Amino acid sequence: MCKRIVPAFLLLAPLFVFSQNKMTPELLWKLGRVTGTGISKDGKYIVYAVNTPDWEANKGNRKTYIIPVNGGTPAEISKPDSLLAAKNISPDGKYLLSNKEVKIKKISGSDYYPELAKSNVYIFDNLNNRHWDTWEDGKFDHVFIIPVGKPNEEKDIMPDEPYDSPTKPFGGDEDYIWRPDGKAVIYVAKKKYGKDYAVSTNTDLYEYELETGKTKNLTEGMMGYDLNPSYSKNGTLAWMSMKRDGYESDKQDLVAFTGMGNSIVNLTAHRDDIHVEGFRWSDDGKNIFFWAPVSGTLQLFSVDYAGATMKLPVVKQITKGDFDITGIVGQTGNKLIVSRTDMNHAAELYSVDITNGSMSQLTHVNDDTYSSIGMCKTERKWVTTTDGKKMLVWVIYPPDFDPAKKYPTLLYCQGGPQSPLTQYYSFRWNFQLMASQGYIVVAPNRRGMPGHGTQWNEQISKDHGGQVMNDYLSAIDAVSKEKYVDKNRLGCVGASYGGYSAFMLAGIHNKRFKSFIAHDGIFDMRSMYGTTEEMWFVNYDWGGPYWDKKNTAAQKSYNQFNPINYVDKWNTPIMVIQGGKDYRVPVEQGLQAFQAAQLRGIKSKLLYLPEENHWVLSAQNALVWQHEFYKWLEETMPPPDKIKKGF
Repeated sequence: MCKRIVPAFLLLAPLFVFSQNKMTPELLWKLGRVTGTGISKDGKYIVYAVNTPDWEANKGNRKTYIIPVNGGTPAEISKPDSLLAAKNISPDGKYLLSNKEVKIKKISGSDYYPELAKSNVYIFDNLNNRHWDTWEDGKFDHVFIIPVGKPNEEKDIMPDEPYDSPTKPFGGDEDYIWRPDGKAVIYVAKKKYGKDYAVSTNTDLYEYELETGKTKNLTEGMMGYDLNPSYSKNGTLAWMSMKRDGYESDKQDLVAFTGMGNSIVNLTAHRDDIHVEGFRWSDDGKNIFFWAPVSGTLQLFSVDYAGATMKLPVVKQITKGDFDITGIVGQTGNKLIVSRTDMNHAAELYSVDITNGSMSQLTHVNDDTYSSIGMCKTERKWVTTTDGKKMLVWVIYPPDFDPAKKYPTLLYCQGGPQSPLTQYYSFRWNFQLMASQGYIVVAPNRRGMPGHGTQWNEQISKDHGGQVMNDYLSAIDAVSKEKYVDKNRLGCVGASYGGYSAFMLAGIHNKRFKSFIAHDGIFDMRSMYGTTEEMWFVNYDWGGPYWDKKNTAAQKSYNQFNPINYVDKWNTPIMVIQGGKDYRVPVEQGLQAFQAAQLRGIKSKLLYLPEENHWVLSAQNALVWQHEFYKWLEETMPPPDKIKKGF
């Protein structure tokens, strides 16, 4: 049989149907992803990396550059480590910190039956049998101290302990640091195992003394997350902390030792509106710079370190504007080097004058791409909710927006559920890309988002399907009053809690929407409780297990707020997206939803990604995701230019 060989560019032709003067999936995946690495030891240069996806090869290409701290022409370098202070080398230069997996628990069939080495079996007698996207295999990440030049003399500081440092699933080498005198290591761990691990968020900071081999819990009695330890130049330890065990979205504060014994001062407790995302000590050790959500953005703040005086710390907001500060690279004099995004621009590095907040762009990795496409206008709209509160709603318009025309409009439902909706730049849920395909995007800062006060943030807990659903509908109803919104072409999209929101709204939207897209969303809260891995979330936010009939909060979650109970009212096309290795919102959630829609005769599609977790990380999978996303929208609520072409 004769085989036809088709050129690769013809096979990919459908991917290039969008006008090149607007953002497209391909352009999005050609953007360089900028990460600040640090400031050189001599203080002259900023070191940063650019990872450029190569979707044809399905991998990324990483290059490292330096640029003068005051801006200038970047230069590519091959050995960045030689320019930067070595965080993991002890102050005296004698030891290196590292981490690696250590086999501690018997889990596999061959662990118990060595003669059956080809068996493929897991044997569990406790919970936490899988986490994020990985099954437990009895191995745990431990911190090692290695004498420089003597790798065979490495020492495991947590031998025989079934606990991870770095913490899983997202911890890195920021989870262990040297004490400034070089005589001890501070590391982060959650020293629990099995069911106790699955129901708790209580990580602690531990201090390991090299000479004695003894370990001390520095945060004993502090029951929530304790993360990101960092010393000032004066030897003061600060970190981020939450109060409550089991509540992963508790208010996150900056805390530090005062210098008087074990006394600790909370530097941001007095600010109800502050939820710290990350921080860095000032070079002189007198202040801490941090970034936090505020009114739909992430901004840069400072707080003075009061130390033993116990004076009320002064928190100052340094930057203001419709952008996000997403990280601090370092300090040079009265300037901070930061990473910044907005809904039209991926991350670039900027310098910030800490005296007045003025900013100057330093890197210009993606300028050529952005100069060739139209930008999308973003607008703040304040909407009155059904309980009389004022809610911020971001509205994003197509680049060639004409108020005399009518546009299909998407309600975007944020995940989390308690994560901020700010001026971020996503490489999947990208507002610029959505709007550039001819859609107005409505993105409400609904209940459950930090940046609007603790009460607003916490109101979503145990009320997942309540006031939040009213917030969503208030947002889309308010924007739909505008003449340029086509009420006959409204859609609703979201992932994670946003996927749950799409499933929930599909049963209660009262014919508002013409299309739904739900990615990794919770469809049945009972089966979710029985298969998810981090039990603290469902225990705290839903009120507990479904079998606790006397728990009114839990019963309300599993009955009144459970999307599966409203499937009989589904009447709208729905696309379901599900990752096969998503153990946070496991695969049965998406499969159940798709099967229900199909059996009810509702136009529906399943996009199944067997090797992806709660996210989509592969470049080619991400491109398929985006093309299927917009293909579905074109079929169910096409933009004006697609209507003209017969869609």
